[in-house]
Amino acid sequence: MNLIVVSAGLSSPSSTRLLADRLAAATLAHTDTEPEVIELRDLATEIAQHLVTGFPPARLAAALDAVAAADGLIAVTPVFAASYSGLFKSFFDLIDKDALTAKPVLIGATGGTARHSLVTEHALRPLFTHLRALVPPTAVYAASEDWGQEGLAQRIARAGAELARLMAPAARDAAPDPDTATAPAPRSPTGAVTSAKPAAGFEIVPFEQRLAALRAE
Repeated sequence: MNLIVVSAGLSSPSSTRLLADRLAAATLAHTDTEPEVIELRDLATEIAQHLVTGFPPARLAAALDAVAAADGLIAVTPVFAASYSGLFKSFFDLIDKDALTAKPVLIGATGGTARHSLVTEHALRPLFTHLRALVPPTAVYAASEDWGQEGLAQRIARAGAELARLMAPAARDAAPDPDTATAPAPRSPTGAVTSAKPAAGFEIVPFEQRLAALRAE
């Protein structure tokens, strides 16, 4: 298995790269894989060229191919204007629309204040859900004051373990067992989920009919 780490930090060193490295280490504690780090600041010019020309330079093409071929992905961005950075978004705009389908993607972000801690939920998670990636339940945001705190270390460890489980071949490739799979909940004629099965002798009365009966009383 191969793990790709995408860091959108702009400085060197950067807290974004530090968080990306710590998330990778937490994942490697639970799985045998070789991580590869993609620093987007080194590809900024190539990303701009691709957006303008439609053709990726060689280094960028290799990075895009690496992300598409990865068994798992860690994506970390600094917070810009209460969201992901433009460089981060531009890179993932260039990813093939199907490249991340069912791929485990652990998301993280860094910022100067805890006030942006929900950026992972209102910006990053919707982005990767739109790309049909598998995003672990735990996302990690690190504010300046979080470094060195036990809470951040615990979140990183939990997130890494979740990504490793999603990357495991048994979890990634397992198909539903038709003998044990849960059947879809039955629905009424109006589409509402109901516990009653029409075949079991229950009469399902549409809501509109019930409402009309109440008005007539």
